[in-house]
Amino acid sequence: MEKRNAFYAQSGGVTAVINATAWGGMETARKNKDKIGKGYAGRTGILGALTEDLIDTSRESARAIAALKHTPSGAFGPCRYKLKSIDENRAQYERLMEVFQAHDIGYFFYNGGGDSQDTSNKVSQLSRKMGYPIQCIGIPKTVDNDLPVTDNCPGFGSVAKYVAVSIREAAFDVRSMAETSTKVFVMEVMGRHAGWIAAASGLAGENEGDAPHLILFPEIAFDRKRFLARVKQCVKRYGYCVICVSEGARFANGKFLADAGSTDAFGHKQLGGVAPVVADMIKQAHGYKYHWAVADYLQRAARHIASKTDVEQAYAMGKAAVQFALQGKTAILPIIVRTSNKPYRWKIGSTSLARVANREKMMPRSYITRDGFGITQRCRSYLAPLIRGEAYPPYKGGLPDYVQLRNILVPKRLATTYAV
Repeated sequence: MEKRNAFYAQSGGVTAVINATAWGGMETARKNKDKIGKGYAGRTGILGALTEDLIDTSRESARAIAALKHTPSGAFGPCRYKLKSIDENRAQYERLMEVFQAHDIGYFFYNGGGDSQDTSNKVSQLSRKMGYPIQCIGIPKTVDNDLPVTDNCPGFGSVAKYVAVSIREAAFDVRSMAETSTKVFVMEVMGRHAGWIAAASGLAGENEGDAPHLILFPEIAFDRKRFLARVKQCVKRYGYCVICVSEGARFANGKFLADAGSTDAFGHKQLGGVAPVVADMIKQAHGYKYHWAVADYLQRAARHIASKTDVEQAYAMGKAAVQFALQGKTAILPIIVRTSNKPYRWKIGSTSLARVANREKMMPRSYITRDGFGITQRCRSYLAPLIRGEAYPPYKGGLPDYVQLRNILVPKRLATTYAV
């Protein structure tokens, strides 16, 4: 096999473990120096390839690369940028080929969710159409857990753990104060179309009366009257009510409870805070004192409480991507295949990029209780293994000791620049 250079980039929202995936891939590539030359990373995702802003990861020590395993965020700067089709913007693709050829890039690894794997798939198609050979491997990542085919997505397990822990701790607080103070607590979590993260909050409750008492899923149409009646019932029965609401909660007509009226770079609706909307709704109807919280970036950045299972799977996906490329495979995505629940076991499989690009996996109705406000035992059995185990980062001076790479850029070889 001809020795060629590799390009890796991160895309979309970050996770607590996406850098562990980078670590897995880069460590594996470094162990195969006879087959893979330089390891480049795109500064700000695919934009780094278009603008020829390539980070030379070989300038980082093995120790610094290994420290990525316990460092949150995107070490090289991800992006929210969607390539158009080759027919819509051929110049964009020709630019990619110019950069890849100038730097002898023969391996392309793109770490992201469904929209990002659409980019991976387009680059693969581009390679065939333009006659420039690139082995293109997508790598799964998304806190939303909405990629199809794979059992679960790296990044989700740690968010799920954070949400379940946070709502349990908040519930203890509210319950202790409910007699004379706050009676309702609303926590908002991510999940535009799929309620996986909201469902994870249900792991916090183990017995009758445990919080969360109500979960609002994007998959279940919001019924204001029925919801408010259940809140009142909970307060009467337990003395307080804890609610987890997905940012994508919507009415029967499809309108989000918190539609901000704008869209993001991928064309998705930009959602405002749904927690205060729900909390105010309860206040107006029942007069209960309330508090609300929006987990927002905290839930996906919380490496200090990451799931050990999630860290291990994230690393495995990066490693597998490089191994698949070395086997001559292209246009595929490594995936997680669950082989057993008790005991929990999993293995690595693969699927074509075309099967995951621009597709979303919703919560099965069988995972949501008949009343639409909780999770079933089947859902609990699916979720529980994903949050197991602790993988604490090293601490220094009482704070997590995270690495910041130097991210030294490779000298540009093209005379022309590209304006994004």
